[in-house]
Amino acid sequence: MKLIEKPLASLTMERRSFLTGAAALGVGAGLAAPAIVSRAAAATQTSVIALRDQDLPFIATEETYTTEELIALNAINDEHVKYLRETGLAELGPGRIGAMDAAGINVQILSAHTPGVQNVPGEEGIDFAYRLNKMIADGPMAAYPGRYQAYATLPLQDPEASADELERAVREDGFVGAMTNGFIGNKFLDHPDFEPLLARAEALDVPIYLHPGFPPKDVFDIYYKTMRQGYDQEFQNYIFSGSGYGWHQEVITQCLRLIITGTFDRFPNLQMIIGHMGEGLPFYYERIVGDMSESTEDSLDKPIGQYFSDNFWYTTSAFFQDELLHLLLRYISVDRVMFATDYPFADMKQGTDWFRAVDLPREAKEKIAFRNAEKLFGIKV
Repeated sequence: MKLIEKPLASLTMERRSFLTGAAALGVGAGLAAPAIVSRAAAATQTSVIALRDQDLPFIATEETYTTEELIALNAINDEHVKYLRETGLAELGPGRIGAMDAAGINVQILSAHTPGVQNVPGEEGIDFAYRLNKMIADGPMAAYPGRYQAYATLPLQDPEASADELERAVREDGFVGAMTNGFIGNKFLDHPDFEPLLARAEALDVPIYLHPGFPPKDVFDIYYKTMRQGYDQEFQNYIFSGSGYGWHQEVITQCLRLIITGTFDRFPNLQMIIGHMGEGLPFYYERIVGDMSESTEDSLDKPIGQYFSDNFWYTTSAFFQDELLHLLLRYISVDRVMFATDYPFADMKQGTDWFRAVDLPREAKEKIAFRNAEKLFGIKV
C-alpha cells in the first residue's frame, strides 16, 4: 500500500479551504429573514471598512522558503517532495514578488521550512545553517532590497554555535531574529543547554520565533500514532501530530515551560513570537492564569499572565478569522499583535483582503499590519 494514496497537495488544500467553504455554505442555511438582513448589513459594513483600508501597508511576519537541499533533508516521502516543490516554497524571485504586489504586501520576513536544519548535528549542521542564511542574504534580500527580511536558521544541536550564527546573521546580514521549530531532539528552549542562545538573543535585542515542529518518536507514538485495521494511518497521523492539531498544543506547552522555569526572570528583555493567532492561547488564557497563578506565585518574579504581555508577540498567520482575532485582543494588547499569512501554505491575498475588512479602528489595524513589526524588528515599510 502506498504511504499516501491521495496527493499531499490536494489534501492540504482541502484542509486549508474547509473552514472557508463550510462558512460560505452555511450563510443562509436555516436562517430567518431578519438574520439574513442582519448578515447583509454586516457585509455592507465590512465592505465599507475594507474600502477605507485599501491603502494599508503590510509586513508579513511568518513566510516560508525552502531549497532542494532542505527538501531532501526533511521530506517524509516522494509525495511530500512533490508537494513541497509545487507550493512555490523555493520561488523567491519575480513569482513571489508578483504575488506580494497583488496582495499589497510590502515586506515578507522569510524563514526556512520546518524543521530547518535544527536536527542536523555537528559541523554539518553549522555549515548548513550558515549556507542557508548567506543564500537568503546574498540572494533575494540583495536582489529585492527592502522587500525581504529574514529570521536566521540555526544549528540548534549546538547552542553555542547557534548563538554565534545568530549574532553573525544579525550583525553582518541584517537578519531580524531567529526561527526555531519545536522540539530540539527531546528538549525545548527552556532547557539549560540553550541559555547561551537566549542570552545572545536578548543582548542583540532580536526575537526568537517559536514555530512548531514535529515531535520526537516517543511523543509521536504516545499521542499521535493510531491504528485501524485495513487502513494506512501514516499520513493521517503525520497531520494529526502537526498542522492539524499537535503543533498548536506543542507551542503553548513550550511557552508555559519557558515561563514557569523562570526563563524570562533570568532574561527579562527576551522576546518570543508565536503564530497562528496565539496557537490556542486565547482560548485557554483564563484557565491557565486562573489555575496556575497560585502555584507559580512564589517561584516567579511576576504574575504568570504578565509574561504573555511582556515577553511574547503574536501573529495572525493562516488564521484569517475575525472572531479569533477579537478573542486574542481580549487578552493581549494590540501593540503585541502582527500580521502574517503563512505563505505559501495560506494565500497572501486572502490574508490581506480579510484583514482590510476586519472591523477595528484604523490606528489598531495599522499597528497590526505593519507598525508593530517596524518597532520590534527595527525596519521600515
